[in-house]
Amino acid sequence: MCGIIGYIGKQKAVPILIEGLKRLEYRGYDSAGISVISPPRVDEQSSLRVEAGNQQPAISKNGKIDIITVKATGKVSVLEEKINGKDIAGTIGIAHTRWATHGKPCDKNSHPHCDCQKNIFLAHNGIVENYQELKDDLIKKGHKFSSETDTEVIAHLIEEFNKKFDFKNSVLAALKLLRGTYGLAIINKKEPDKIIVARLGSPLAIGIGNGEYIIASDFSAIIRHTDQVIFMEDGEVAILTKENCEIVNMKNKSIAKEATKVEWSVEKAEKQGFDHFMLKEIFEQPDSILDAVRGRIIEKEGMVKLGGLRDVKEKLADIEKIVIVSCGTSYNAGLVGKYMLEEYAGITVEVEYASEFRYRKPLLNKNTAVIAISQSGETADTLAAIREAENKGALTLGIVNTVGSTIANETMAGVYNHAGPEIGVASTKAFTSQLSILALLTIFLGRQRGMSFVTGKRIATEMNKIPKLIANILKQAKDIKKIAKKYVQYQDFLYLGRKYNFPIALEGALKIKEISYVHAEGFASGEMKHGTIALIDKNFPTVFIAPRDSVYEKNISGMQEIKARSGKIIAIATVGDKEIKKIADDVIYIPKTLEMLTPLLSVIPLQFFAYYVGILKGLDVDKPRNLAKSVTVE
Repeated sequence: MCGIIGYIGKQKAVPILIEGLKRLEYRGYDSAGISVISPPRVDEQSSLRVEAGNQQPAISKNGKIDIITVKATGKVSVLEEKINGKDIAGTIGIAHTRWATHGKPCDKNSHPHCDCQKNIFLAHNGIVENYQELKDDLIKKGHKFSSETDTEVIAHLIEEFNKKFDFKNSVLAALKLLRGTYGLAIINKKEPDKIIVARLGSPLAIGIGNGEYIIASDFSAIIRHTDQVIFMEDGEVAILTKENCEIVNMKNKSIAKEATKVEWSVEKAEKQGFDHFMLKEIFEQPDSILDAVRGRIIEKEGMVKLGGLRDVKEKLADIEKIVIVSCGTSYNAGLVGKYMLEEYAGITVEVEYASEFRYRKPLLNKNTAVIAISQSGETADTLAAIREAENKGALTLGIVNTVGSTIANETMAGVYNHAGPEIGVASTKAFTSQLSILALLTIFLGRQRGMSFVTGKRIATEMNKIPKLIANILKQAKDIKKIAKKYVQYQDFLYLGRKYNFPIALEGALKIKEISYVHAEGFASGEMKHGTIALIDKNFPTVFIAPRDSVYEKNISGMQEIKARSGKIIAIATVGDKEIKKIADDVIYIPKTLEMLTPLLSVIPLQFFAYYVGILKGLDVDKPRNLAKSVTVE
């Protein structure tokens, strides 16, 4: 949701900014813009000397420093077309992809925004909750606004303070008046040698290069340039020049921060021959699950080693209740985790929508652990939930994929997924890596609470087999595509599952909604008779997740009821189950595994099915309409 990229260094800024915006496209956006500081034009002889020195000539035509801004509604490619032919040779600039909150998508509402004098330009992720009262006050002081956004208020506030303070202190003074959230990248014509960035509730990272810095709201826009990154924390402001990065708090006190080496590679963030990132990430799941469990399973002892929980191991032994808070796909992972932890670790588990958690009165205490699950580690609702939990004295833990993210930093302990960058907006490999971590956590906590060596070893052994079992399912991709062709014209689907696969029914329905824009319902199969069966007819297909497990016979009965009402059935079944072919219209087989681990397998065909229905409809499956990869505002 919205993306910021900034560059200050020796290279031309525009290519780096445009490339960064393209890497941020998956986050979801409706418009884009760029602002670059351009020094005065030099004379022709000077230009030749500059070029001989392997630097770019400046282009400002008026003999003064300019800030050149270009904006466009729509894709980054539209912005790129507008920029083509413009000789923007500056080496300092900021850029933004906007997801509309205040004001409709249009050029005037696109970022970067500026002040009255067009000296100060900024890109902003977040929401200014008190923008209207600030705007009213600024209008009384003579400021004129040109957009409908809340963001523009910040530029005018800095302009007002810049009448008496320098750039840094003007920014600090303005930030103290804001209520809400922000990730900011700001440039100022009066001090054209720097970029100032600030963070409160919206992620920002600073990549450190050789005589250059790259600022981004997502590390995927940095990895091509450097693996050395400073992750900013809330309340921090960074003042960047080509030679230096100064970080201060809101009281202008210096903060010493060390860079983190991030292990993600450029190759992992590219398609590598696949038609879409989503397809690539579906096929990466054997590796991403292997990376999630690597070095953590001690199979011969039936144990698990989770280094991120080492410091809270004793506290976890006394925990009486776990509350999992998450959103979207991560919420569905949490539901699977509930079944695992309750059955095998013997702990009461509640799963809460993070967006609702803090708006009621959750009953928490020191014997409660609250686990936040988030791919990005920046989900606003989930972050708010763990802050509420910590205020109530609960132990807070994180299961996140992004190193250095806010949730990773603010929880007391946690476990990284190590799934690598997930670019497709609809989560695939992050989901199965979350399930893998929850399975490991089940062994870890279960062995603290009386789980036998035999049980622990059995789960650990089967977990180690999962990557190969998924690799076998991936071989069915073409067959699943054929099934998708049969159903591509249907506009309604019912997804049913029971016990461990009830959450997978929810996830399957969510995937096809996200990717294919068709209506789908996910239900516990036992609930079908309590109302949902009224929808069933020949035009309302059902995807039934029915592996051979402890509830197999119950699921078969449900399938018979659908068949009796002329409903079409796509079944997800265990290899070797020939009887199910007599009921279902189409069957996709998954290998046999432990019941608690079947969700890791049964979800793969549903990811494929959603993907193929989407591409057969001609849709952009990597960037579905109206969706953002990381929801960093409420």
